[in-house]
Amino acid sequence: MGRPQGSIITGDVGKLVLKAVAVAGVLAVVMVAPNCAQLLKYALPRKSRRWYYINTVVQRCIDRGLLEKKEQKGVGTVVRLTAKGKNLLAQYELGSRVIQKPKKWDKKYRIIIFDIKEKRRTTRDALRIWLTRLGFIRLQQSVWVHPYECQEIITLLKAHFHIGKEILYITADSIENDRWLKESFDLA
Repeated sequence: MGRPQGSIITGDVGKLVLKAVAVAGVLAVVMVAPNCAQLLKYALPRKSRRWYYINTVVQRCIDRGLLEKKEQKGVGTVVRLTAKGKNLLAQYELGSRVIQKPKKWDKKYRIIIFDIKEKRRTTRDALRIWLTRLGFIRLQQSVWVHPYECQEIITLLKAHFHIGKEILYITADSIENDRWLKESFDLA
């Protein structure tokens, strides 16, 4: 299956965040009530590539044996980390794997936004440690950025920490006043 090019969501920052939240909300409904998927044709533009891209990444992880789909009573279909996925995460944790740096930067930022409740503080802190180790830079308390494609590892982290609804992955064409980011990532 080919990998789609371009960003998942584009546009100004406000529009970007609203669309991401809208997508996450619909995803949560579909996870809880799979029959609601039929309503998506009314909620998203017909030619939306967002769903295709999200499904492609999850399916790629399933095909590689990193994730598995299972039916869970009362919930529907859930995605879980496999032993192979846990092993890959351990490699990232130990620093023997890194996010691949392409020959040429595509001039897009990958933004991770999360909202993990205080009662799950240890999970939130562990996620921050992971993001730091992977080379992300913190823009705000729960907003992190990286210049290279990394949705696959973020999908694994979502499954590992059981935070699928609390974390969003956004691809953005620009970030205001990003000169310091380019310098930090050695892109300038």
